[in-house]
Amino acid sequence: MKHILKKIITKILELEARAILWKYKPKIITVTGNVGKTSTKDAIYTLLSKTFFIRKSEKSFNSDIGVPLTILGCPNAWTNILLWFKNILYGLELLIIRHNFPKWLALEIGADRPNDIKNIAKWIKSDIVVVTRFSAVPVHIEFFKSREDLIKEKEYLVKSLKKDGVLVLNYDDDDVMNFKKSFKGRVITFGFNNGADIIGSNSIILYENKKPIGMNFKINISGNSVPISIFGTLGLQHLYPILSAVAVGVSQNINMVDISQSFAGHISPKGRMTLVEGKNDSIIIDDTYNSSPIALHQALEVCKEINISGRKIICVGDMMELGKFAIEEHKKAGEEIAVVADILLTVGVRSQYIKEGAMKAGMDAKNIFSFDDSRSAGDYLVNIISKDDLILVKGSQSMRMERTVEKIMAHPEQKADLLVRQEEEWTRR
Repeated sequence: MKHILKKIITKILELEARAILWKYKPKIITVTGNVGKTSTKDAIYTLLSKTFFIRKSEKSFNSDIGVPLTILGCPNAWTNILLWFKNILYGLELLIIRHNFPKWLALEIGADRPNDIKNIAKWIKSDIVVVTRFSAVPVHIEFFKSREDLIKEKEYLVKSLKKDGVLVLNYDDDDVMNFKKSFKGRVITFGFNNGADIIGSNSIILYENKKPIGMNFKINISGNSVPISIFGTLGLQHLYPILSAVAVGVSQNINMVDISQSFAGHISPKGRMTLVEGKNDSIIIDDTYNSSPIALHQALEVCKEINISGRKIICVGDMMELGKFAIEEHKKAGEEIAVVADILLTVGVRSQYIKEGAMKAGMDAKNIFSFDDSRSAGDYLVNIISKDDLILVKGSQSMRMERTVEKIMAHPEQKADLLVRQEEEWTRR
């Protein structure tokens, strides 16, 4: 019964969203890929909101129900049937009474299963499509026959692009660049490799009191360059979203100085390599939103680069939805971690293979600790972290690794503002 009701509500919201797009005719930016969709969508919003009236997907609203909710500007009602009814009534109000509707929509589009994007692309025609990156073993591959099938699913969005639209592609990813064949219109590329239209370079980690506080890098366009600084987060994976947003800004003729200034005060999404003050004057890299092999690899590369006087502690939970690749990828992760970590904590059944990989790579078993759940890992960490320690916390969504961060953050009273999944529906789970 609950499943049938959900399908009915989803269909009603979709029909309302389609009618609203027809009535108000906003310009639509859709963001897809396998890595960095939310960060990219947020960076685009940061840039364009200085010039245009724009609405973005909240959090990771990227599904058959999340996309219509974004178009309507309504919250997720979870299990509250009255709130769902209120959302439907508001959609009708938008159709009957003319509202001051956004001129632009920045929509994140994901695919958990075959036909997810194909069905959305039937009724959303984009003015700009941004494709981020694909990893060697993509997250959400569990329900697809192959990696190629998952990539093909994303391509439906490119094929739905308006003829006079703009396709924004990650130049550093060959699979993404293959999408260029599917579109004959204007293409803008971004990346760190020479040949891209928007090139990033000279990225450095910024420090204050010997602790990392953010990053600085340059963007180069047609021989001209400007610096951009972002604070509170780390990693190349946060610079790519900035570059893609710059590409969108260039497509709308926003000048480089305005582009650079737009990112002053930019806040990256929670739980994605965000810096959080830890207990005992330690520093936490909170990467607890989700996990995949490529995302964990990127996080470890950042930890490797950071100069800090304390220890490097890696606390990782299971990586889900990897299907037949799960055991192999967890072992590989362990081998990578052994090169970076002084101490390793694993959370979950699959992460036992991380432990196995780390020991195979030479990490001493006495520095590896395993836990069944994230809270237990946090309880242990509280007793061992010291001044200037760096703690990376990461795991798939269902592992709830934000609970580990909550245990070790210096100001847990700020968890609602700093951590992912703090809504009442999540905290009850």
